[in-house]
Amino acid sequence: MEKKSAFVAVVGRPSVGKSSLVNLFCGQKVAIVSAVPQTTRNAIRGIVNRPQGQLVFVDTPGRHASERKLNKKLMEVADRAVAESELVLYLLDASRPPGAEEEAIVTGLASFALTTLVVAVNKMDAKGADFEAARSFITQRLPLLPEARIFGISALKDEGTGPLLDCLFSLAVEGEPLYPEEYYTDQDLGFRIAEIIREKAINRLRQELPHSLYVEVADTELRSKEGAPEGDPEKTRLWVRAFIITERESQKGMVVGKGGEMIKAIRQAAQKELNSILDWKVELDLRVKSSHDWRHNDKVLKRLISRE
Repeated sequence: MEKKSAFVAVVGRPSVGKSSLVNLFCGQKVAIVSAVPQTTRNAIRGIVNRPQGQLVFVDTPGRHASERKLNKKLMEVADRAVAESELVLYLLDASRPPGAEEEAIVTGLASFALTTLVVAVNKMDAKGADFEAARSFITQRLPLLPEARIFGISALKDEGTGPLLDCLFSLAVEGEPLYPEEYYTDQDLGFRIAEIIREKAINRLRQELPHSLYVEVADTELRSKEGAPEGDPEKTRLWVRAFIITERESQKGMVVGKGGEMIKAIRQAAQKELNSILDWKVELDLRVKSSHDWRHNDKVLKRLISRE
């Protein structure tokens, strides 16, 4: 049997579970996850290898109606991922009725080749989940899409995801793997470190602050632990200096916290997760600084959103 390969753009409105599903398929932490809407700011690639071949899932920012410069840049990222992918996986939330954001998404997908579109209604385990309402919305707006390509799933409980993955492989074309089989993502080290730190920060901060910060990794260096014997796996440590950057000088105090407790909690949580996913023990030097109105700075936005 010839193996298949394809890029799969994962689209949907914010907080629908795109990143959770990509992580589940990959079996590894590829994309950060938060209850804060629009956590994803880049096209995050997660690589899935199966006997049928290789699928590269492209997790995209949630589609949200806003005129803010940052949001427009994020929508450009999502649109480009769809245009460059062979398949599209559209996620809906079974616990929320379709709204204006869903209308905008299906309008954009209507011009896409329906032969390469699959729909999944996520959060079927959630209270108030209504699969029929979501399916009715899809069949009305995309009447040419076969109902066999509309799935009810739970990424949280890994329910219904196997048939969904099989369907995507069935639609992929024959082709060589796009990445070596041992890869589950192609993100560089600095980007992965920055994303883990950002996840730990936004999950601990409140109100608008999560959207007002980004993380910059300034330095990384492999160092030998003093006194460790040769051959000891503990000998090599990865030293990292990173900055959480806020939009306002006044926001720095919220990130630092009383007596430095907040920045300490963020650093410890990030360091713990980095230790679990990287090949080295991590020593994280985490600091805070501000960059005035960075969400309106084209140079900063280009650097943040284009990095992978």
